[in-house]
Amino acid sequence: MIWIDTIVQGILLGGLYALFAAGLSLVFGIMRLVNLAHGDLIVLGSYVILFVVSALGINPFLAAALAAPVMFLLGWVLQKLVLNRTLGEDILPPLLVTFGLSIVIQNGLLEGFSADSQRMSLGALETASVSLGPITMGVMPLMTFASAILVIVALNQLFYRTAIGRAFRATSDDATTASLMGIRPDRVFASATAIAMLVVTIAALYLGTRANFDPSIGPARLIYAFEAVIIGGLGSLWGTLIGGIIIGVAQTLGAAINPEWQILAGHVAFLIVLLVRPRGLFPKGA
Repeated sequence: MIWIDTIVQGILLGGLYALFAAGLSLVFGIMRLVNLAHGDLIVLGSYVILFVVSALGINPFLAAALAAPVMFLLGWVLQKLVLNRTLGEDILPPLLVTFGLSIVIQNGLLEGFSADSQRMSLGALETASVSLGPITMGVMPLMTFASAILVIVALNQLFYRTAIGRAFRATSDDATTASLMGIRPDRVFASATAIAMLVVTIAALYLGTRANFDPSIGPARLIYAFEAVIIGGLGSLWGTLIGGIIIGVAQTLGAAINPEWQILAGHVAFLIVLLVRPRGLFPKGA
């Protein structure tokens, strides 16, 4: 029964990794942009929420709702004024620019908030749990997993049921032809990144309330996000959720065997999937 509980905890942990990865998957699926600053943007979101909590003395969930428009605008401006200029046949410029952005964000957060670890308190909610027979699940992990599912459902509905979703798909397939039909690829890409930043805000909320964070942890969150995206298949949102679950379960099983193996087990699971399915489990267009 211990192993069943371990697997359940891993599945719930996978929801957090899916939130880390969903925005990255959305941006890559639409514009083939590999954003090396994605993990640092999640950490930045956590600090924005922390700032609102400290300034107004409100609950982190309400603070996240206030921070979301700020992150949305940041994503739109960042894509419109900076990242759009790097897009093209060569993948190197976006990598170099987003790598530089990662360094700027980390150093800016160090200057503004110091290197001390931070955490946002949720009071009794942090330790609340639900028992289902022999299995006990924390309320926060359950909320995180439910949020991941809701985010992916919402993104799929947006992608396949709305006018902007049709513009996303048309621009993703052929930006040149889409522009001839009156679609502005630069605005479509800016909108996609802005929406991805809303997802980043949700991920930042759970990152900041479930664990300590500091300006240097962004690259580690980026690795988990990349692995979840690649396991699921580039551009597949539901695949991203499966990828996050695989990493989460591998980590909890590894930790159950030996606490030192937790992080390693997740990376090994990623390598095994990559060996068996180099394009991921559910590659876009497969």
